[in-house]
Amino acid sequence: MQRIALFPGTFDPMTLGHVDIVNRSLDLFDKIIVGIGTNVNKKPMYSEAQRVDWIKEIYKDEPRVEARVYEGLTVNFCKEVGAGYIIRGIRFVSDFEYEKTIADMNRSLDPKIETIFLTCLPKYSSVASTLVRDVIRNGGDASMFLPEVIRKSIGQ
Repeated sequence: MQRIALFPGTFDPMTLGHVDIVNRSLDLFDKIIVGIGTNVNKKPMYSEAQRVDWIKEIYKDEPRVEARVYEGLTVNFCKEVGAGYIIRGIRFVSDFEYEKTIADMNRSLDPKIETIFLTCLPKYSSVASTLVRDVIRNGGDASMFLPEVIRKSIGQ
């Protein structure tokens, strides 16, 4: 039985911090699905298709990583794709408090799906898609936070 994990988020855009979490997760799981969730409370800067294309390009040589768009409950998407695990990246203690609340709710909805928390490397602690978008919108250089594929695509 394959150990499939879902790494959910908006990935708007995917940052080097996200890439680090995916790469480190590959040692733990047979397959990682990067799930681009549709969040009605967030207005994305980049289209879902663009984000999927970026992830596919970043992982074109890694067949164990797949990008998919989903809407609705994350646990329902896990069931749809056969994922028994949810991966979440933690930068700060405050991230853990927020993520634990979500993990507890997911566990209540489906106790067979386990959430795995991975702490980010210190050099990625300040990297958040929200901040990266602000830098890009305001004409700043966000290249140090982005994978090469995305940097080239957006002219960074």
